[in-house]
Amino acid sequence: MQRRTKASIKRFEYYCELLLGKNNYSYAGNLLAHAAKEFRKRPALITDQEIISFEELFARAVAVTIKLKSMGVKPGDRVCVAFENSIEFYVSYYGAWQVGAVVIPLNTFLHEKEIQHILDDAQPVVVIASDQLAQKIQLISNHLPPLITGTQLSGLTRATQDELVNLTVPNRAPEDMAALLYTSGTTGVPKGVMLSSRCILTNIAQGMACIDATEKDRILGVLPLFHSFAQLACVWGNFFVGAAVIIVPKIDRKFIVHGLHHQPTIVLGVPALYGLFCLMRSIKFDSVRYFVSGGDAMPDKIRMAFELIFRRRICNGYGMTETSPLIAINFDDELCAPNTVGVPAPGLACSIRGDNNQEVSFGAKGILWVKGDNVMKGYYKDEQQTQAVLQDGWLNTGDCAYFDAKNRLVIFGRERDIIKNKGLIIYPQEIENVLLGHTAVIKVAVVGKKDESVGEIPVAFVALREPVTTIEQQLKMLCTQHLAPYKIPRVFFVLDDLPMTPLGKVDKKKLRAQLANHSVKDNS
Repeated sequence: MQRRTKASIKRFEYYCELLLGKNNYSYAGNLLAHAAKEFRKRPALITDQEIISFEELFARAVAVTIKLKSMGVKPGDRVCVAFENSIEFYVSYYGAWQVGAVVIPLNTFLHEKEIQHILDDAQPVVVIASDQLAQKIQLISNHLPPLITGTQLSGLTRATQDELVNLTVPNRAPEDMAALLYTSGTTGVPKGVMLSSRCILTNIAQGMACIDATEKDRILGVLPLFHSFAQLACVWGNFFVGAAVIIVPKIDRKFIVHGLHHQPTIVLGVPALYGLFCLMRSIKFDSVRYFVSGGDAMPDKIRMAFELIFRRRICNGYGMTETSPLIAINFDDELCAPNTVGVPAPGLACSIRGDNNQEVSFGAKGILWVKGDNVMKGYYKDEQQTQAVLQDGWLNTGDCAYFDAKNRLVIFGRERDIIKNKGLIIYPQEIENVLLGHTAVIKVAVVGKKDESVGEIPVAFVALREPVTTIEQQLKMLCTQHLAPYKIPRVFFVLDDLPMTPLGKVDKKKLRAQLANHSVKDNS
């Protein structure tokens, strides 16, 4: 076991008692009110324009709470929040939570049809959106619920002292749904993940116990705040421990440099963000004590480049929206297998299962199942999908994994991405890591293509730093040096760029569709 486990278990148990014990938080909507009392004048949010305290943030959020109550919003109603990374995101989020509403943070990068699906599915009673996103949403449908724009939000008068004192946050049960997070839809239309206060508060205890964050920390809030990874550290957990969040409006070099001027101590990112850091060689990370990566597998190329340039290591994290989201973080300062994500968070049970849903022997490979109070209630209005992944409290993550000798989880691919060739299993991630070893390759994705004779064959999509006339031959030679013959891609498509999700993952769903429709434009 990792050395930190005993200490993290004690912190987890202590935090759970604070968060879920009798007469304590119980409902996630109490987080900001508690922070305002506990941390008062300490900085809660930091931007280039202003630094606001927990007390001030609470007062602004209460103004939104009063506004929503005046509009008839009741506990259990759903309120959609659509903002880029900003103070307004927090004010709207907690303003809705303090009514007792279920918050729906909208993915600001979604296509109009995906937004329409979410609004039709969730049926929010109010939408609070930035002016830009409000215009986009208004174009989608003529049957929208009442809309509060960013301009209207900024016009609200800060809550008075009497209003702050008299505010009563509804005493909602820990099992009641508190947040409805829609997945990115990479496997279909977005699904609504129902998270209760118990899910959220449990994962706060797990996450803060692992990271051991305190009120002295400053978290670089560069990831989109609508995503569960960012919400755990920058929207929920930070208020529990009193850490400040440095708000970076978007993933842009200028804004990142400005954010780093505020001396963050914790940086959360996805592999693509760490790849961008590697291109910004002159930036300084002297104040940072942890770099945590999640959201996708960390390519060896980016990990090694980051360590070489900055002489710092990245801690691999792992989770999913359905687990609120944290499952594990690897803090071990030693060499280990790529994509080792560490010992599972305290309070979380894990099972590696093979065929017929039977648990495999320790160290064997299989599909990871998890169980704990941080696991979602289910998918909103979709009992069939819920039953497909939840069995007796156990969640099928769909990820291929095994435990190493130190009880650390190693994730090596998604079950849906597995390629089956003549009965042999091919893991695309292994091939992708090899292809990224070519100096000209900057992005890569390997998917399976149906083949009548062998079942499936691996096909590679690559984007290059600069054109290489013999790239296909070079990549085949590279694969020959590192992979068994059946794993070598039969076809290489060279594209100007690969389609990406908002969090910087290659969108394999789109690539598979292009492959099936014969619409791939090869530039090799």
